[in-house]
Amino acid sequence: MALFRRGITRGRTALLTAALLALTSCGSEEGFDPQEWDAPGQNGKVGSMLVRYAHMAEPRGEPWQPGDDVPVYMWLYNKGPDEDRLVGASTPVARSVEIVDGQGEPVRDGVSIPVDDLQGLESDATHLVLRDLRQTVRGGEFVEFTVRFEKSGNLDFKLPAQIPAYESDAPSTG
Repeated sequence: MALFRRGITRGRTALLTAALLALTSCGSEEGFDPQEWDAPGQNGKVGSMLVRYAHMAEPRGEPWQPGDDVPVYMWLYNKGPDEDRLVGASTPVARSVEIVDGQGEPVRDGVSIPVDDLQGLESDATHLVLRDLRQTVRGGEFVEFTVRFEKSGNLDFKLPAQIPAYESDAPSTG
């Protein structure tokens, strides 16, 4: 089942990436404008940083439980004039939030976001992980969340837990 969900997530990521590439290479003379991109998940802006499609990974067969480590994915875009850096995140529903690489190892220096760069924090790449969840979180629920940028400052928002694909694909009964 994990392979099935991983395939769905990778498929969604591939579709999103293809859409972004299409938007950046055609259309208006200015190209892709992430400020106009109303991605699913949570979207926000602080300073020159745009956050798009921020969400917790979908629960695996049951809600996320206390003690679980939960991946968090998002896209970051720096409308700059200067490079910025994602330096951390926090939420009251977990002991801590770590920035990790694709192998799950902590990234101590944060994530550099160059000007006019769309940076994906996603599975098998650098992303965030809620460590030691303190409460049950179901797909579709929201939790308080803060991301911290070195120059742009803090952005507070409600982070959604992705609704599991198998729930929307389940046959109706009755």
